[in-house]
Amino acid sequence: MQFAGPAEQYNRFMGRYAATLAPALADACEVRAGHRVCDVGCGPGGLTRELVGRVGAANVAAIDPAPQFAAACRQIAPEIDVRVGVAENLPWPDGTFDVTLASLVLGFMNDPELGVQEMVRVTRPGGTVAACMWDTTAGGMTMLRIFWAAVGTVEPGSPGETRLAGTTEGDIAERFRRAGLDDVIGGALSARADYADFSDFWEPFTFGVGPAGRHLVSMPERHRAAVRDACRDALPSGPFSLDARAWYARGTVPGDPNSSSSQ
Repeated sequence: MQFAGPAEQYNRFMGRYAATLAPALADACEVRAGHRVCDVGCGPGGLTRELVGRVGAANVAAIDPAPQFAAACRQIAPEIDVRVGVAENLPWPDGTFDVTLASLVLGFMNDPELGVQEMVRVTRPGGTVAACMWDTTAGGMTMLRIFWAAVGTVEPGSPGETRLAGTTEGDIAERFRRAGLDDVIGGALSARADYADFSDFWEPFTFGVGPAGRHLVSMPERHRAAVRDACRDALPSGPFSLDARAWYARGTVPGDPNSSSSQ
């Protein structure tokens, strides 16, 4: 799925969580100097920026289907190898990277199984493949839990984002095992974001970004107003912060790690 809308709108909606989620994912993958890394589904570059800080821009590649997101990512540093394209058809040769990551992307791939296979393909033997998705099934992503609970007040039984790949504990790890990765481990990553007030929380939903935003703008005005009021009732007045949990997994590409570039 390709996200529409300017990069600035995405950053106000979801990108604000990258400041804490990106380091958590990079730490879980043990990204360090000397690694050649790829950010699959880079968006405007929240994770890309973190990777550049760890390994240098010349060692970072990134790809996203949205041209405006790829353009924003290029602005981080001209040395980054940024492409417009999809996870299911990555434009790099086999074994190019030491670490290939996908943050908040798996659930939006048209074919998650193929996307994971492609991530494995472009990673060298002995290298690391990793991915994370928000916990929208058990409610660990507070912002989205509040929104979809509010939607439920006017649309009982709405599934929200619970059907997206990777949003259930253990789902990403199981996909990695099916893709043939070794030493697969999974767990949870913690993130958080700060909001100046309720308007700072609510306005980004009205941009129509992602499943939540698109759902909101498709609703009748009276339903949108009811959702807004229910969200307001669930949040404090004044500044506040919201916690978020993402499920993640990492695995090792099988094969002799000395057959390609070494770590």
